[in-house]
Order: sequence, then C-alpha cells, then structure tokens
Amino acid sequence: MNNTLDNAPEHIKLAVDLIMLLEENELAPADVLKALEIVKADFEKKTAA
Repeated sequence: MNNTLDNAPEHIKLAVDLIMLLEENELAPADVLKALEIVKADFEKKTAA
C-alpha cells in the first residue's frame, strides 16, 4: 500500500483490498454485488448479536 493508505482507517484499507481482490479475479459485477449483499447481511447479524 502507498503512504496515503498506510494512514487510512482500517475499513478503508479493507475496502481497497477487497476491491483489488474482486477485480483481479475478473468477476461479473452483478455477481459481486449479490455476494456482497449476503456478506453484509451476515455481518449485520453478527453485529446485532
């Protein structure tokens, strides 16, 4: 990561890492969005618990 990201909050670093991972795997954007909805719902349940 560059210096700008070194000082970024953890959630920004994670978002950048996830974007890079998804783009490197050349996944269909529609599939990525559907998968992210599932991931988001899962983590929201964990947060509520």
